[in-house]
Amino acid sequence: MPKTSRRITVHPLTLREVEVVRVADLTPGMRRITLAGAQLGEFTSANGFPRPAFDSTGFDDDIRLVFCYPGQSEPVLPVQTEKGVDLPRDPRPLSRIYTVRRWDAAAGELDIDVVKHGIGVGTTWAYRAQVGDRIHFFGPSASRALPHDADWLLVAGDDTTIPAIARLLEELPEDTRAQVLIEIAANEDRQQLRELPGVEVTWLVRDGAEAGTTTHLLDAVRNCGWWDGRPFAWIAGQQAAVRDIRRHLVEDRAVPKEDIEFIGYWRRGEVVALEQDAAVPDPEKTRTPFERLHDLTELIAPVAIRTAVELGVPELISRGVTSVADLAVKVGADERALGKLLRYLHTLDILTPAEPDHYRLTPVGEVLTVEFVINALHPAGVVGREMLGIHGLTASIRTGRASYASVTGQTFAEVRAEQDYEDRYLERLALFQATLAEPIAASDILKGVRHLVLHSGGAGAQAREFVAAHPHLHVTICALPAQADWLRRDLPATIPDEQQRARVSVAEQSVFEPSPAADAVFVIRAFKNLADADAAHALRRAAENLLPGGRVLLVEDLFDTGDLDEHDGEADLLALAVHGSGLRTGTELDAVITRAGLVRSATHTVGWGTTIHELAPSPR
Repeated sequence: MPKTSRRITVHPLTLREVEVVRVADLTPGMRRITLAGAQLGEFTSANGFPRPAFDSTGFDDDIRLVFCYPGQSEPVLPVQTEKGVDLPRDPRPLSRIYTVRRWDAAAGELDIDVVKHGIGVGTTWAYRAQVGDRIHFFGPSASRALPHDADWLLVAGDDTTIPAIARLLEELPEDTRAQVLIEIAANEDRQQLRELPGVEVTWLVRDGAEAGTTTHLLDAVRNCGWWDGRPFAWIAGQQAAVRDIRRHLVEDRAVPKEDIEFIGYWRRGEVVALEQDAAVPDPEKTRTPFERLHDLTELIAPVAIRTAVELGVPELISRGVTSVADLAVKVGADERALGKLLRYLHTLDILTPAEPDHYRLTPVGEVLTVEFVINALHPAGVVGREMLGIHGLTASIRTGRASYASVTGQTFAEVRAEQDYEDRYLERLALFQATLAEPIAASDILKGVRHLVLHSGGAGAQAREFVAAHPHLHVTICALPAQADWLRRDLPATIPDEQQRARVSVAEQSVFEPSPAADAVFVIRAFKNLADADAAHALRRAAENLLPGGRVLLVEDLFDTGDLDEHDGEADLLALAVHGSGLRTGTELDAVITRAGLVRSATHTVGWGTTIHELAPSPR
């Protein structure tokens, strides 16, 4: 069955300044702010970069409003660059995400609807906003089209999702079938939504209960009439509620994960107000669960947290197994020893006692039930298994070589050869490919190319975008056996159009073998794992069978030594320990290109600032 998908359009990230032109209360719990200004059209930034006009075509597009820190009259702003925006780190811009409720290109206006949701930087700004106030924002980074290949839609969310749901209903085709479930604080928070003959809207009222404390939304999804055909589910709201609904759909309704889009808009947590203004959070004392979890990076804390994830403790507690005794039985642990671990997790604010010898998850602990977090922390997860290599960092620093095998008993290449791991690795990688492939496909980079060879971990999703945009293009994906096996199983779902799929083939070969004859060979993020000599050899092989006028197209993430970033540093060290390589600087990449006997003939910037190096054989 084809994968249900929402086609993506990537937008260049642009910082814009706009003005409040209208303020209106839609309900007692929601205020609409209308923004307008010249920078919603094409303009040139203050530092000289031409920027495109604002656009928003997806019902759940979001933008980041940038606010002043308390006591300051000017915000800390991102820096506009040719490729996008750079975020200063000390201090970082104070920003919050909001859905684009309405975008009227003709009028040059956009609306955002803000929920009165306790105290918060954005909430307080919205309720104090006046016509004439100015504010900066950036985004959306991408827009996703309405889902296709679904027989009906299941839409569920709380107050914070009403802007997206309302826009969705306005944009749905007349014959759409959908069940829409919306949780609100009180009856007076209902809004007038577009009515469609095949759409059922159900309002779920909390009647005074605090947001994020009821099971109204989950209960409604469990009890809704399940229609025939293939559903697509869009679930958003409080993170724990979204998690439980997704779990129900996957486990009880057998809905494929790719047919569920879920967004944890917010998490319950403590907000500390300024002493001098009770309506404004203190940004130094108020930390989101993700930020607080990131702070827990001392040795024992991260090991204990990973141990809990490996045992499945947060997942079990979220499913109602809360006593130490029951947890010990479920995970196969010594009860006394497990009690010590849970007691320590309580001190870290991961767990909190519910009653004697029982625990429940705190907002920080709830984060440990998010699938991508589990994947990163569990030693058998796609990311977690690779992360094991960091334990050999000392040896890698001393030798300059990979130390992964000394830690795990296998090289990482041997791990990648395991079909189960490779399947999960590639599935995860495929999730992020459209944001790169779509802007490449929409550009002129592949203009005139009839045969493209593709070396990339995300090749299937990339090939889909390329052949859809270029009707005469044929793509050959070069892949090692484990990836090739996965691709052959995945391509019918990733490229459901048979005519387009017929123009994509898979060749079992490595990047070190001569590429098939082609007009262009695309090598995408394949060299971080390779030493310089190996990367140069691979580039030579890529160029070996180029047709006359052909070129090699190279995408590689670079280490910017002029703007050090801790995450780049982490990726660099991990690649050293796992592969004996790492991120290259621009100068180091140039040396690899020269060593391969190639020259850079052009560079292109696409999407969110990705640089594509166009290479050709050096003139003899």
